[in-house]
Amino acid sequence: MTTFYYITQIYSSLKRGKLKIVPAKVAIFVGGVYNGSMKKFDYAFPRLTRIMIYAGLAVCAAGFGINLYVCISDGVTHAVNPYLPLVIYILMFAVTIAAAGLLTAILLSSRYEVGDGLLTCAFGPIKSRYPAKNIEAVVLDRETDKLWVSFKDDSYIAVVIKSGQYNDFVQAILDENGSVEYAIRSKENSPDGGDGKK
Repeated sequence: MTTFYYITQIYSSLKRGKLKIVPAKVAIFVGGVYNGSMKKFDYAFPRLTRIMIYAGLAVCAAGFGINLYVCISDGVTHAVNPYLPLVIYILMFAVTIAAAGLLTAILLSSRYEVGDGLLTCAFGPIKSRYPAKNIEAVVLDRETDKLWVSFKDDSYIAVVIKSGQYNDFVQAILDENGSVEYAIRSKENSPDGGDGKK
């Protein structure tokens, strides 16, 4: 990904003996060649899931604070084996920090990326990549308001994004693989509900 940094080139004018400031735009490549066509769609967490993540972060913060308080107030000097409390403190700090980091990564880094011939599904630090050429169809289920991506090997995944981004997501998939079929499933066009009733 490319990040553009505006740097200032300062040079001395030999005629006037003064400094001139000239803005210069420089592209710095980070982690490979920049691809401006990469489309990103954030994971739309259900409200309950988001509340649980925030609650987990609160528990981690409380655990870290309590462990820090006990560590400062009790210390390890009065223990029979001073190394044992030290190891416990370190493990408690490590667990709370790691758990908080994982929950934060899930909250901030969960998204879908479409580009470079791939559909990438990132759930926190866990990423799954699917070649766009293997995508067979994208189906919007009107009854459940969910978007599904099916592959040529008969597997499928649910795409959990905001409904307002469905069209942009489908277009991004079609830009990578123009042969993908887009279908809308509803009661009216279901085999068992042609009249729109069950």
